Amino acid sequence: MSFSRRRHGLLAELRDAVLLLPAAPPARRAHDIEYRYRPEASLYYLTGWTEPDSVAVLRARGDRVELTLFTRPRDEVAERWTGPRLGPQGARLRFGADQAFPMAELSARLPELLLGRSTLFYAFGQDRALDDSIFAALEAARGLARRRHVTAPDTVTLPDHLLGARRVVKDEDEQQALRRACDTTVAGHLAAMRATRPGLRERDLEAVLGYTFRRRGAEGPANPSIVGAGGNATVLHYDANRDPLRAGDLVLVDAGAEQDHYAGDVTRTFPINGRFSPPQRRVYEAVLAAQRAALSAVGPGVTLGQIHQAATLQLIEGLCALGVLEGEPAALWESNAHRPWYPHRTSHWLGLDVHDLGPGGPGEPETVLAPGMVLTVEPGLYFPPGSPDLPDGLAGIGVRIEDDALVTEGGCEVLTEGVPTDPDAVEAEVGADAEELP
Repeated sequence: MSFSRRRHGLLAELRDAVLLLPAAPPARRAHDIEYRYRPEASLYYLTGWTEPDSVAVLRARGDRVELTLFTRPRDEVAERWTGPRLGPQGARLRFGADQAFPMAELSARLPELLLGRSTLFYAFGQDRALDDSIFAALEAARGLARRRHVTAPDTVTLPDHLLGARRVVKDEDEQQALRRACDTTVAGHLAAMRATRPGLRERDLEAVLGYTFRRRGAEGPANPSIVGAGGNATVLHYDANRDPLRAGDLVLVDAGAEQDHYAGDVTRTFPINGRFSPPQRRVYEAVLAAQRAALSAVGPGVTLGQIHQAATLQLIEGLCALGVLEGEPAALWESNAHRPWYPHRTSHWLGLDVHDLGPGGPGEPETVLAPGMVLTVEPGLYFPPGSPDLPDGLAGIGVRIEDDALVTEGGCEVLTEGVPTDPDAVEAEVGADAEELP
């Protein structure tokens, strides 16, 4: 991937600014056990760097963006325990850093790197010790600036808008990485669907997903896999994955592979015994109609809000047909009558993160879709067990259908269409390889 080209794209914004990107800190699972490390997405996006305990500083110099990396030094003893480190020399030779220094030198060298700039792009609040170092460096830089009659940053700004506007449009390398992640995600979902049978547990399907993802070269799941059977499917972010799969229930599987640092994200809902009951099929077909309406709306010039409206209006028609709501769809939309049964949005950005960074923020105009953007399309209906005043047979049913869409010049390419959504095709896949699991 052309990391230097991406850095060059920041040239105009960094003429009077400096961007500071720290690595993600290691996450501790227990007192002396850490989770497998995952690099910070924006740092990777601009540099390719994947080691912890590092900071990248980017500044415009002439007609290019200069990269300075502060990294862990080489350490023979530590490397015997946790693997090789690149160190400052490796950062220069293998990652094209203009300068690279040990992390211990950040406090001493950063004030000079801040001189001549009026704005610092940095996200405070992630690491208190690093924040303190940055505050101290800012104070030192301002002292130097007064003596040298130059500028130093008097504004600190979150980098999300700056980076989100770039990360939201995927270049050709990123699109290919996303296709690989989505292909692996499709394979995992098909394997889980085909392995399903009554008597297994939710965690068995989670294991099939994880095994298939890793076997096909993924780093693993892009986020904790959701496998919710029966009433668990009505819990939006359920991830306990411990209950049995019972004949007559649906199971909702929301999972994606992370491959080459990029994420897939797919949800399918299907009958554990391979056959939808009449109420289950009616709910499923209502959600499927909403997803098809939303996918038809995806294309250049529209917004996520318009896609959400297309899905929701179709869901409202479905809720009326199910006997859950009464009235005109437009009026029901305006009154948010659907919210008890459809409480989330239809889409989010997808890329280096499952919920990827995008442009804009609260109070800003919605982003207009353009070719190269990738988003999910995932309407659902959820009727928790014990919900009052529902027509017979609906309580305990949860259905979500999610695919990943790449915006193209003429509409969109569904990257995950290899997992069927047609209810008859879904029934044909469920349990097809069930004999392969003990």
